[in-house]
Amino acid sequence: MDIIVYIGSVPYLRETLRIKNMMGKCCIKVVRDILEANHVVVELVEQGRAVVLINQESYNCAAINRQLETYELGIIGSKEEMIVDDIKKAVIDLIHRMNNVNSIVQKSDYLVEKLGMSYQKMSRIFSQHESLTLEKYIIQNKIARIKELINQGEFTLSEIAYMMDYSSVHYLSNQFKKITGLSVSDYKAEFYKSST
Repeated sequence: MDIIVYIGSVPYLRETLRIKNMMGKCCIKVVRDILEANHVVVELVEQGRAVVLINQESYNCAAINRQLETYELGIIGSKEEMIVDDIKKAVIDLIHRMNNVNSIVQKSDYLVEKLGMSYQKMSRIFSQHESLTLEKYIIQNKIARIKELINQGEFTLSEIAYMMDYSSVHYLSNQFKKITGLSVSDYKAEFYKSST
């Protein structure tokens, strides 16, 4: 049921917009600024959603979406887009926030449990809506997290390999070079050179 709110004598419709790729606090400010610049009354913005009041006569969803897309964000329209966004959040949580705390748990098992659907179905939906496969998305996030962990200098490469669910340092190093074009030692040298 639509909830109508009146501001003065103008009717507004309260809606919850699902926003894709909202992965950090800076995205909250960007989304709020874009919505307010488009005369949308913002009640709440948090990771993945915004609760807004919309004047349907002046609301231009396409224009707002184009502006969000310049920041690689966007309004989620379909059920499958929501699933893709939920998959991305689960991958980010596991790799960037939890450091794959229990390395014995496979990424696919975690995603299946978190989203309640088969890995094959998730993978198919993800590939239909993104320009890369789910496996490549997971690998890209693992490599990004590995870079962060290397830069922090708190863990050995063996510890990082374990945390990121690699069977060996050799396997991690090969995948790192394949994705970045640099060996781990070359990456370390570049990082320390640029930070001095």
